[in-house]
Amino acid sequence: MLTYDLSEKNKYYDLYRAIRGDILSGNLKHGDKLPSKRSLAEHLGVSVITVQTAYEQLLAEGYIQSEQRRGYFVAEVNPQSELLYSPLTHVEEREERYDLDLCSGRAPVKLFPFSTWSKLMRETLSEEGDHLLERVPCDGDFALKEAIAAYLYRFRGFKVDARHIVIGAGAEYLYGVIVQLLGREKPYAVENPAYARVPQTYALNGAKCKYIAVDGCGVKVDEVEKSGACALHISPSHQYPTGAVMPAANRSKLLAWAQDESAYIIEDDYDSEFRLFGKPLQTMAGMNGERVIYLNTFSKTLAPSLRMGYMVLPPRLYADYRRLFGNSANVVPLFEQKTLAKMLDGGYFERHVNRLRNYYRTVRAKLLEIIEKLPFEKEIIETGGGLHLTVRLPSFESDEEIKATAKKRGIKIKCVSDYLSAPDEQYDRVAVINYSSVEEEALSTLCRQLSTHNSL
Repeated sequence: MLTYDLSEKNKYYDLYRAIRGDILSGNLKHGDKLPSKRSLAEHLGVSVITVQTAYEQLLAEGYIQSEQRRGYFVAEVNPQSELLYSPLTHVEEREERYDLDLCSGRAPVKLFPFSTWSKLMRETLSEEGDHLLERVPCDGDFALKEAIAAYLYRFRGFKVDARHIVIGAGAEYLYGVIVQLLGREKPYAVENPAYARVPQTYALNGAKCKYIAVDGCGVKVDEVEKSGACALHISPSHQYPTGAVMPAANRSKLLAWAQDESAYIIEDDYDSEFRLFGKPLQTMAGMNGERVIYLNTFSKTLAPSLRMGYMVLPPRLYADYRRLFGNSANVVPLFEQKTLAKMLDGGYFERHVNRLRNYYRTVRAKLLEIIEKLPFEKEIIETGGGLHLTVRLPSFESDEEIKATAKKRGIKIKCVSDYLSAPDEQYDRVAVINYSSVEEEALSTLCRQLSTHNSL
């Protein structure tokens, strides 16, 4: 008799998935008879309807066959189907639960400005009416573009022409647009280590990536100059995951490289709103608007699920964008664009970001206090910007030991090595502390846990 764990809410789907997995793995072979619906329901302690629904789904997809008065039998499945479906077993695995997640990049749900957002949505519905059903221009709603331009000038001292702003469905979508604009003939230089989705997304769009080593000043300029790349993707104000801040001299050298090689710098300013101490750093796009593509999103400040980002294109590239995408509609719904424009224009967004900064200053201070009290050698590496820092832990034997030790205490953590395309000894035993999703209550729990243990 088939035995499966159906303790979760979606019992029929779990049963369907378990039987499908046994068929694809060969545990259930072509011609094997499945238990009757009633007997399997009694054995698993579920309703007959649950089993029937699972069987019907398997039948519809061709994994089993029904023979009148005889029951259900495993169908002959092409072995290649396993290649098509096996990744689902990884995607659908239940996530392990942790008391403290120091890997997630999303903000705690309680920090989202629900009341403000819902108020502005109602105003948008009332004021815009039928206009919300119209086709959106390829580069986005001009009201939002103007609001972003005004915000960049207020917050970053970065004066841009609103016409050259392009609204897109998040950073990854915009990376793909950039490849369409710059082509695939030459490689794209990316940081090493780096947020994995940057090189992955370029590769998915057919571009080749050349990895450039990062040190305490960001990417190594001499390696960029030898790369032969058509573009360099960097986060000069707060590199992820090292936290390196690029000095002005290196920025100037890279801008000179871009000018000499007719290349472009893609300035990914992903967490610039969260420089927790001091003024935001000058953008490279503000230093040279002809050779820099400035890119940012609202994932850190609002929510990743909004899928809202933007880039500021140099005039020449914007003309190419209009030529390539002029007949296409923008992929971000007009309703959300109009609502966000109201949030920016009304000062709501900046007040929200100020509250977030205050919250994260408190979280950061508590984390630093906890780390300082850990009973082993450590070196905190942070620059006061962004929502993560790194900690070197030389007394541990390896990165795996760091992560395993943290896991025993209910803490999910990554090391810089998890973001490397190739090993680099300078980043051995360096943990990445990403606190953007941390709630203060979880830190209190961590304090109690650490007070009873002699390690992480």
